[in-house]
Amino acid sequence: MSVYDLSVTDALLSTTRSVRKRLDLERAVPEGIIRECLELALQAPTGSNRQGWRWIVVTDADKRHALAELYRKGTGSYLDDAYEEAKAAGAAQDVRVYDSARYLYDRLEEVPVHVIPCIQMRAELVGKPEILWPSMMGSILPSVWSFQLALRARGLGSTFTTLHLNCSDEAAALLGIPDNVKQAGLLPVAYTLGTDFKPAKRRPLDDILHWNGW
Repeated sequence: MSVYDLSVTDALLSTTRSVRKRLDLERAVPEGIIRECLELALQAPTGSNRQGWRWIVVTDADKRHALAELYRKGTGSYLDDAYEEAKAAGAAQDVRVYDSARYLYDRLEEVPVHVIPCIQMRAELVGKPEILWPSMMGSILPSVWSFQLALRARGLGSTFTTLHLNCSDEAAALLGIPDNVKQAGLLPVAYTLGTDFKPAKRRPLDDILHWNGW
């Protein structure tokens, strides 16, 4: 017996896409919607229930422009190179992905809200990289996904990006982020142009599934 209507929950889980070209760059996003989605995100699991997550919401136009410049600086030629390689290889799906990413690259500052999820460093784990990064990311990424699901349920979209982290020190200086807090990524957030998203094409489960060992 299902606790929830699986047709609804499964549709939400399978159609929450990385949205770039279909972000509405003209429509304002109310602060209350962002707060509502973040309240839900805070219900996600977090290591030892430390709740070391911190969220920076950027709506100021000058700061969005500055973040977009850092994103472009951090990207370098990566997207163009990847696009050309995918095109030469005839990898149609990859071509679409990199074309979409290049679209966002050119227009990031126009997206009305930038959300930067952050996580506090755990001093006792510094010097233990084999556990530090899994612990830190495991304490913020579930919350990020919950945030994205909450956005989708309300007619908004986002995509999880990390390329600005190549300039993370400059972004931290721009936003006044303390040294003991690390950025996990950047999510451009906006209403979507339509809501008719579909499940993505993925590799068959049995290609990547292992039972009781590799």
